[in-house]
Amino acid sequence: MTDRSAELLEVLRERSPLVQNITNAVATNFTANVLLAIGASPAMVDIPTEAEEFARIASGVLINLGTPHEEARAAMPATAQAARASDTPWVLDPVAVGALPVRTTLARELVALRPTIVRGNASEILSLAGFGEGGRGVESTDSPEGALDAALSLAREHGAVVAVSGPTDVITDGRQVMRVSNGHPLLTKVTGAGCALGAVMAAFASLESDALVAAIAATSVYTIAAELAAEKSSGPGSFAAAFVDELARIDADTVRARMAVA
Repeated sequence: MTDRSAELLEVLRERSPLVQNITNAVATNFTANVLLAIGASPAMVDIPTEAEEFARIASGVLINLGTPHEEARAAMPATAQAARASDTPWVLDPVAVGALPVRTTLARELVALRPTIVRGNASEILSLAGFGEGGRGVESTDSPEGALDAALSLAREHGAVVAVSGPTDVITDGRQVMRVSNGHPLLTKVTGAGCALGAVMAAFASLESDALVAAIAATSVYTIAAELAAEKSSGPGSFAAAFVDELARIDADTVRARMAVA
């Protein structure tokens, strides 16, 4: 897994996959910068009809429910269906589902369209699976291990890999359960850091047919860069800038040396 993750980072830089993002308005700029830094090409295409057509040519697609305005809500199901029809891998990030009815209904409609990867915090995954009522807005009030049964249930029902973010990320395809222990708490102090990880997962999924491997590789590269950035930072502001720099700088040898997966 370590060697494959390192190899995928090199392949990503060679191919520069085109990642379509229907995403959180507060995270758009950060997500685009993260994708550029890691070596992918971002496209923020979320207008109905246009988004659907773009999904057919994109390498990967992120659908993030962070700020689901009316046009985005209209675009999301058709984009997911177009991605599936074109064999374009797509990632669902069910931000703040549970307590908020509009996005919760939409998230359940979207997960039924069989995303390649579902990425969220523990409370979001519990709610999406019908095991809980959600967290405090975008903040989780549950642990990744506490959401494991929900993640397994989602993965088995919808044929997706489910990635539960936390101090140790828990990732499953419904059979295997893997844990990535890299990362740093400063990631939780930067708006859009979780949203951008979903976009990175879409980039990696476009290069690897095994979505479990893709999700682990994306998570590992992302969280190792966070560790490196934290070593050079004095707080959230300097960390955000250093994190983008480290994503641009990270290489395969660093992934092999620092990746903590079990």
